Amino acid sequence: QLQASGGGSVQAGGSLRLSCAASGRTFSRYSMGWFRQAPGKERDFVAAISWSGFTYYADSVKGRFTISRDGAKNTMYLQMNSLKPEDTAVYYCAASRRTWFQPRETWSYDDWGQGTLVTVSS
Repeated sequence: QLQASGGGSVQAGGSLRLSCAASGRTFSRYSMGWFRQAPGKERDFVAAISWSGFTYYADSVKGRFTISRDGAKNTMYLQMNSLKPEDTAVYYCAASRRTWFQPRETWSYDDWGQGTLVTVSS
């Protein structure tokens, strides 16, 4: 089970840190990712981290967002800096058990959290 938290309202240029806590099993051997979905739009890839530590970012967040994980806490994070109004969305965390992990594809993930809302005002 994945539980996303840390969303909220912030002004443009501000920062937020999202957390994704895993329970029920150890996710250290899983690849994990963040996606977001704005109203009326599809769920888009934001960032991912493989079980071995490789990181992947969408071009729109590269240089502003940082994904990380803490194996001891079974938790993944997304540090979001220099937020923009276009970052407004519900953010979802997800985990993948697949050997051939495709970080940018929703179908590559097996477990999803419930989402946390991020609102960035101009």
